[in-house]
Amino acid sequence: MTEELKYPIGKYIEQPFSEQQLREWLLDIEVLPKALEYAVTNLDAAQLEVPYRHDGWNSRQVIHHVADSHMNAYIRFKLGLTEDNPQIKPYDEAQWALLSDVQNVPINISNTLLYALHARWLEVLKNMKNEEWQRTVFHPEHNKEMTLWYLLGMYAWHGKHHTAHINHLRQ
Repeated sequence: MTEELKYPIGKYIEQPFSEQQLREWLLDIEVLPKALEYAVTNLDAAQLEVPYRHDGWNSRQVIHHVADSHMNAYIRFKLGLTEDNPQIKPYDEAQWALLSDVQNVPINISNTLLYALHARWLEVLKNMKNEEWQRTVFHPEHNKEMTLWYLLGMYAWHGKHHTAHINHLRQ
């Protein structure tokens, strides 16, 4: 497995806070549902089942995974904004990808969910004060405090990362 197939846009690199970076990442969050929708446009059922790399997920699983992941992100942000350094709940992404909703529910359901979820999440993100980006959550799986700023960057990257998987497969 090549790094390029696993990380088509490279790995996430933490960035210092800046207004410019904030605008870029907010735009990434805003456009993700449309970017994913375009990435799967005109793919038939058989094409949705092709993994983007050996032992990787197929496009159907990727779309549902992004919805699952970003639902968790939204909750993590709300916890981080309303509690002092809350412990967030990790989950087994690989096992979630095998559940019946991922296997049987059409991807347009998760795409629709992403449009609604990102509208709500973006409202929270756009109204955060600069000092709130330094609020933290504790991730027990990594045994690490993470700032909301770090999480914003990671989830902005995450959406582009998985969109690139599907786009690479299309090519």
